Parts: sequence; C-alpha cells; structure tokens
Amino acid sequence: MLYIEPHSRIFGRFWQRAFLALALIFFSFQVVAGEREDFRAAPESATGLQHPAVATGTEFMAVTSHLEATKAGYDILSRGGTAADAAVAVQLVLGLVEPQSSGIGGGGFVLYYDAQKRTVMTLDGRETAPALAGKHLFRGADGKPMEFYDAALGGRAVGVPGTLRLLEKLHKKHGKMPWRDLFSPAVALAETGFEVTPRLSKMVHQDYRRLGRFTDTRLYFFPDGVTPVRPGYFLRNPKYAAVLRKVALEGADAFYSGEIAQDIVKAVREVPENPGLLSMEDLEKYRVRSRSPVCGVYRGYKICSVAEPSSGGLTLLSALGMLEHFNLGELGPDNPKSWHLIAEASRLAFADRNYYMADPDFVETPGKALLDPDYLEKRARMISLEGALQNAQPGTPPGWDAAPQQPDMAPKPPGTTHMCLIDRYGNIVSMTGSIENAFGSRVMTEGFLLNNQLTDFSFEPERDGQPVANRVEGGKRPRSSMAPVIIFDPLGRPFLVIGSAGGSAIIGYVLERIVALIDWDMDVQEALEAPNIIHLGTKIEMEPAAEPLSAGLKQRGHPVEIKELNSGLTAIHIKNGLYTGAADPRREGGGMGR
Repeated sequence: MLYIEPHSRIFGRFWQRAFLALALIFFSFQVVAGEREDFRAAPESATGLQHPAVATGTEFMAVTSHLEATKAGYDILSRGGTAADAAVAVQLVLGLVEPQSSGIGGGGFVLYYDAQKRTVMTLDGRETAPALAGKHLFRGADGKPMEFYDAALGGRAVGVPGTLRLLEKLHKKHGKMPWRDLFSPAVALAETGFEVTPRLSKMVHQDYRRLGRFTDTRLYFFPDGVTPVRPGYFLRNPKYAAVLRKVALEGADAFYSGEIAQDIVKAVREVPENPGLLSMEDLEKYRVRSRSPVCGVYRGYKICSVAEPSSGGLTLLSALGMLEHFNLGELGPDNPKSWHLIAEASRLAFADRNYYMADPDFVETPGKALLDPDYLEKRARMISLEGALQNAQPGTPPGWDAAPQQPDMAPKPPGTTHMCLIDRYGNIVSMTGSIENAFGSRVMTEGFLLNNQLTDFSFEPERDGQPVANRVEGGKRPRSSMAPVIIFDPLGRPFLVIGSAGGSAIIGYVLERIVALIDWDMDVQEALEAPNIIHLGTKIEMEPAAEPLSAGLKQRGHPVEIKELNSGLTAIHIKNGLYTGAADPRREGGGMGR
C-alpha cells in the first residue's frame, strides 16, 4: 500500500518556512545563469522539496530515489523475487532515469542481510584505476594539482566500471529470478521513453556547458542539439536498451569484453578533451571484492555498514562510538549542545578518516582498530560540552605502528544514489551506487555516462615528504564515503535500513538520522525531513531551517555556514512486523510496499 502522509514535527516551525521559501525558488526556475566553478557548492544541486511520501507494508518494501526505479523494484518483489533480484532491476532503471547519479558506467557497494542465515555480507563494486595510472595522474602542466573540473571532465578520471559485475555477483549469490527477466523494466523504459523530471531537467540546464562539450552527451540531453531537455519531455535511449539486451542474454562478460568494452575504451582514450588510460585489459581483469562488514554497537543497537575502501562505515561508527558517551536523548534535537557534540565527534572521526583510510588491498590501514572501545572512549574524552576543539587531529589506534603518512584533506563532491529493499523472505539490500560527480566524466558511450571516480583519489601523492594513503596507484580503488547501513535492535531483529547520496556528506546525513531514530525517537519520515546539519572537518554546514541553532554553535567556537544541503536519503524502518519506507523530500524518490 502506498500513501501520502505529511510530517512537520522536527523543527516544525523552521521547516515549514523553509519548505515555502524553497518551493517558491524551485517553481520560479526557468533557466540557469552561468555555471558554478566550485564543485563543492552543488554538483548535484538542490531542486526544491517534494511532498514527502511514506509507504507501508508487511510483506516487502522498495524505496529508491526515483519513482520509476521504485516501481521496478516493487514489480520484481511482487513476483516473488528477492531483494537481490530487485536491486538489479532498480539499478538498471536508475541508470536510465537518474543518469546524473549512478549507472552501469559507475560502481557501488552492497550491504546484504541473509534472513535465513542471519548474516550480513558486503560486496565491493568500487571502480579501479587503470593499470597505467600513476601517482601524478592529476598533476597539471605547471606541476601543481589540477583544478577539479580540469581533472574530472573527459577520460582522465574514468575508472573501470564495477556496477554490472557487482549486480551479477549479487544475483548469483542471492538471486532467484532469471537474470534476463530483471532487465525488462529498464529496457522497456529506454525503448518507449521516460518522462524527464524537474530535477533532471534543472541539473541538465545547470550543467549545459560541460555536457555540451561532448558530442554524444550533447545529442542525448539536448535533443534538438541546442535546448536542454525540459520537464515532461519523453526521452528515449535505444542505445542503452541495446546494451542491456546484450548483457541480459550474455551476462556481464558482454560489457567487460567484446564490442561494448571496445566502445568504452575508445570513448575514454580518444575523447578530444582530456583523454584517459583505460584499456581492454583493465576491463577484462575487473573483479568485485567480497568483504566483511564493519559493525558496532550504539545504545544496544548493532549497526553494520561497508568496510574500506569506503570510509563511510568506519567513520560513521567511529563518530557513534564517541557519542555513546553523551546523553543526546536528554539534550534533544532543539538543543545546540546536541549538535555541538555531533560536530565534535564528526571532526575527530574525519581526522582519522582523512589520515588512515584507503584501499586495504594497497595500503596498510588500522581498519577496525579505529573502532576499539577504549580508543573511542579516549577520543570522546577530548570533547568538551562548552567549546570546540581548536584542532582535531588523528589519533593512534591500538597496535598501530606503521610508517607516518599524510592526510588527504580534499573534499569530495556530492553525487550518488541509494536504494533500500526488503523481500518477502526477510532478506535486505542496502546499496549505494555512483558515477561520482553529477553526470560523471560527462563522456557518454552507448547510451550511458562514464564515471569520474578517480578524482576520489588524492590529487597529491605525498605531502611533506610522506605518502598520502589515498594516492593514485594502478588497479587501486579510490576511497569512498558511501555508507549503506543495516541496523539491528537489541534483540537482533532488523530495525532500520538506510543510506544516502551526497559525497563526503553521506556520513553526516546518515549519522544524523541514526541519532534521530535511536536517541530522539523520531519516526523515519520525520527524521528524513529534518534539516541537515553536518560537519566534515572544517565547519558546520546547516540548512536554513536550522539557523536558530547557529548562535549557540558559534558561541562554542564553530564556524557555521547556512546553505542548501542536497542529501538523498532513503530508509525502511521495521517495527512490530510493519515496514515503513521513506524517501528524502529533497529528491524525487518514494517507497512502495505490500
């Protein structure tokens, strides 16, 4: 059953005013003036608030960032498919209808709960650097690190896509329906056309100069060669449909070898602007990694996420491990002290993230030692209720005696998409997918965009004579911030499935909602509607609706910036046998369940 239910309890007096103001801005939009050069501002821009939708069910649930993808997931689940089956169908549709965020030209991470075995596993489908990529990949002609868009656009930053290998491995392990059947929703939409949403239209308008620099990309998003697609336009993608048909029949090998692979390599290496290094051998050698999840306990709840090369799980659990030592429930969401504590824990967790975390197949990292309870208690003791730390430094986790290194401080831009799925058998998928920056490299081949994930590496391989853990190396996976999460209640029952889009800010978006549900007893839609308040290591960023909290935070020494924060949360709350699915009102998603 799908139904609409308005919520406005959290910061209600602030949020209602913000909704009206942003709605006026959104609906008055006609054409975007010049492009923004600061990628941190809004690579996946805010597009106004949607009327929040809540779905409930007792049998199964699908929540994604786009309703067409949600419908595809619902269809598979209603036919007896597993959460793994639904994830395949959902991601293929998302790559069509939300091409700026994810697709088969990108990668992602899956967190999977097997209800029968009561186990959690993860699959790492992160892109890899081409074998020929070296540590100076992003050094400009002047010997200095390149500007972000100089590096991101074109072929230079394209990593080996992982999405289809990821979906194939997930399906082989946990799927039930025939592989080819899972492609039908996306193929049908690509052939007949899908309706361009206001969000996609606005983002194409905002990025028209960059998109317009690449022929195939321009011809797709500007159907007449000049005018960006408008809301309501039915956009067809027969090339994408043809690729999917081939992969449906032949498996992912059809993508990683043969004509499709040749087209990808040609697009990357022969693009006139900023050609890259990707080779056929890189594609043929790509493998998905099975990894153990990282889990921690917060207020008696077991919280699991993905491990490195994503920093999302470790950083999230590190911050929660510090917050465990403070009574956020008593302070409440309207108290600046709560947000001061969350900010300080985030600062310390990000200090460790920036210093230590990288691809563990290439770099020795402390990993789960960063979650040692005694270590996190010591870190928590550094936090004062009265004032901000002057300088948040990385700590030394137990047993760590590796050579000194330098932190990667570069901020990473928002992007990505997240899905939450529960099937009738109780299995769960929490999956985050991405092509990195909005529209990735802007290079399109065969109807799909290629990622620019290599810009998630540090642009500087060393600093002060010491190596940076997240430096570029051939075959290495760049550090990610994706944080797909599954939470279990104190009795071991699934309690919450959650994740978000948003680059480095993903960690903060998910952290806030975990605190909201566990400490402040909010319902799931209420939590997703709450104003975003995050700290990525340098300052507190908050949405206008939360501005009344800013004075108390400034008094404690925090720099505060008021801005739109474009999260892309999806979540399923499980209580007393009822699934409640919710989607972020800042995007165009929703849930469907039965």
